[in-house]
Amino acid sequence: MLTCKNAQQAFEKMRHGYDLSEEEMRLAFPCLFAELVPLEKVQFNDYNPNKVAPPEMRLLKKSIQEDGYTQPIVVIYNPINDKYIVVDGAHRYKNAVKLKLTHVPVTIINKGIKDRIAATTRHNRARGEHNVTQMSNIVAELVLLGWDNLEISQHLGMEADEVLRLKQNTGLPEIFQSHEYSQAWE
Repeated sequence: MLTCKNAQQAFEKMRHGYDLSEEEMRLAFPCLFAELVPLEKVQFNDYNPNKVAPPEMRLLKKSIQEDGYTQPIVVIYNPINDKYIVVDGAHRYKNAVKLKLTHVPVTIINKGIKDRIAATTRHNRARGEHNVTQMSNIVAELVLLGWDNLEISQHLGMEADEVLRLKQNTGLPEIFQSHEYSQAWE
């Protein structure tokens, strides 16, 4: 069978009784390939809309102190600056800094900027609340990077009207350049 290009294809291959290659296992189960990396090489991303209240942040810190890191920080590796950029686990990363850890466990995924932003947003939306302004900025950035409303909706798990509301919230006319308007005035 052909090499899988994404996790969904790898899952489908498994359902049909085929074994996965190591490359396909990394796509489907990146958590199995966690690595311990120096904290100084991990870099926070600048687009995470997720905020955690101080009591929950303290609880996460306590959890790490009591139970250790039970979930690695999901990152992409940037070979240009030799840094691991956080995709998911920003608050685990921030607590590692507070705890003055020298190393943290990471799971590396290979994604371009659009898919990385979408992955961060999906991980966060599955868990909690988000800052509307930052979510609007993410939608605007994805539009400017070339995604249409349908792609944004599909990749971020949003309804079409939510995408539209977030776009409207930005007040940026350039993100509506490809929008088809009705002929109501004619």
